Amino acid sequence: MCPHAMIPFKPASPKSRLAGILSPEEREAFARAMLEDVIAAAKDANCSPVIVATELFDSEDIQITIADKDLSGTLNEVLPQSVGSILILMADLPLATGAAIKRVISTNSDMAIVPGRGGGTNAIFLKEPAKFHVDYYGMSFLKHIKIAEKAGLSCEVIDSFLLHTDIDEKDDLVELLTHGTGKSRAYLEQLGFALSAENGRVGVERKAAPSQ
Repeated sequence: MCPHAMIPFKPASPKSRLAGILSPEEREAFARAMLEDVIAAAKDANCSPVIVATELFDSEDIQITIADKDLSGTLNEVLPQSVGSILILMADLPLATGAAIKRVISTNSDMAIVPGRGGGTNAIFLKEPAKFHVDYYGMSFLKHIKIAEKAGLSCEVIDSFLLHTDIDEKDDLVELLTHGTGKSRAYLEQLGFALSAENGRVGVERKAAPSQ
């Protein structure tokens, strides 16, 4: 049975830390491009995407809309009712691939976690979701390890560059422009972003957008 891939997504005013280089409209379009890359990777791994959104937006995939609860509260209502395994996958992982996701969902443990930078959690796979609850924000990776231990669940921590690389700040765009192959990279290049090297350090710069 193919697991559902729960993908949290904020359609309005996303990625505020990119406000210095992208307009509000560009940030929304960029976030949507990353979401589409993540959805494509999930489908390539034979997962069924379910978008957990802060508000309704146009999408062909199933949506769950967060009303009066935060992300953790919403997922913690869904997990006890889930039948079969569940994958929780962040929407800002534009390097995600089907193969990387398959590695996570093929764990022999009760669950698997892919840590993000700064102590976050980028992916969680649960074979028995009713036995687990999430606690995002802050040092969520360590929180989730402790939750697994208390629940008596064996947990595999998976080191995956492709799923570890989330996009929040300007410097993160270096990895996307270097390794990306999907809509996210194409959108940045459409806006005129390119890699640059200054004083031996690779960064990004925004030039004039290519003519259409």
